[in-house]
Amino acid sequence: MKINDNLINVYKKMVCTTHSIQEAIKQLISKYKMNYNEFSVLELLYQEGAQPIQKVGKKVLITSSSITYVVDKLEKNGYLERTPCKEDRRVMFVQITNSGTQLMDEIYPQYVEKMKRIFADCRETEMDGLVKILTKVENNAN
Repeated sequence: MKINDNLINVYKKMVCTTHSIQEAIKQLISKYKMNYNEFSVLELLYQEGAQPIQKVGKKVLITSSSITYVVDKLEKNGYLERTPCKEDRRVMFVQITNSGTQLMDEIYPQYVEKMKRIFADCRETEMDGLVKILTKVENNAN
C-alpha cells in the first residue's frame, strides 16, 4: 500500500469513527427530545459555565449561522439564558439554567457510561497516544 493510500484510509477511519460515536450519542439523547448540537452546547455550559455565544459555536463546532438557532431553541425550552456582557454590549453570554442543569444531571452520567463502553477496549496509554496524534493532525490542518 502506498503512503497516500494509507493517509486516505486513516482519514476515512477517523471520519467513520467520529460518525459512529456521534450516532451513539444521538441515540442516547433522542429520548430527551434533543439533537446533537443542542446537547453539545448544554454539555459545554454544564462543564465550563457561562460562555460568549461566539465561543460556544467555535468550541462545539457549530457555524455562526446555526448557533443562534440552537441557542434560541434551548432558551425557549428553558435550558439556558442569555446575559449581556457588562464590559462590551456587543457580546452576549449564554449560561445554563437550573432546568438545564437538572436535565444534564440526568443525561451526563449516561453519557459518561456510553463513552466508557465505546472506549472500553482502549488502555489509558493508548488513548493518551491517540490524543497526541490527533492534536498533531489538527494543528497541521489549521
